[in-house]
Amino acid sequence: MNDNSNSRRKFMETMAAGAAGLSFLSSPILANNAPPDLTLVEDADAWFKKVKGKHKIVYDATEPHDGFPIIWSWVFYKTNNATGTPDNELTAVVVLRHNAIPFAMEDKLWEKYKFGDTFKVTDPVTSAPAMKNPFYIPEAQMWKDFGIEGIKALQARGVMFCVCDMALTVYSAGTAKAMNLNAEEVKKEWVAGLHPGVQVVPSGVWAVGRAQERGCAYCFAG
Repeated sequence: MNDNSNSRRKFMETMAAGAAGLSFLSSPILANNAPPDLTLVEDADAWFKKVKGKHKIVYDATEPHDGFPIIWSWVFYKTNNATGTPDNELTAVVVLRHNAIPFAMEDKLWEKYKFGDTFKVTDPVTSAPAMKNPFYIPEAQMWKDFGIEGIKALQARGVMFCVCDMALTVYSAGTAKAMNLNAEEVKKEWVAGLHPGVQVVPSGVWAVGRAQERGCAYCFAG
């Protein structure tokens, strides 16, 4: 089985587990061709104007991948600093889409909606399904040993994080169905629980395209 088949299978299994049988193709959100929430994404194009500097890269984060989308952002800054380029001449854009969207959200949502189980994120400290965002302010020993910075510290250095509105819509709808909740209210809660500075974009693929239009090199981050 090739990588694409594995990815599709994993996505379908995740949706089935999180939505009691709801599949991506049968989602009423997609069936109705719902547009992005314009109240959330109307300034997304303006947000990309913040991309600056001599060296620019976009990380296409479709999976949690043990936090590597965050690790590689730190590596980009660290190694460019080591070769003579300061932070103000660098930009990394991290596009959180598909199964990587929980990294955009605060701990209270991880606990309430069991993101560690749904999105298969293991807490590197406890080795159990994560009950909080493990990479916002990392506590894992390996991260501390190597001085790897988490999302909050990287944002302070200029790393730009955005999250896919389409994925937020589909996954919140599936979660609401599984928990017998109102889909609109669940999505509102997820958006309200985004970490400060995380931009909602119409879709992850839209954001990857915009970043490249602004001169960012592309890196698939898993």
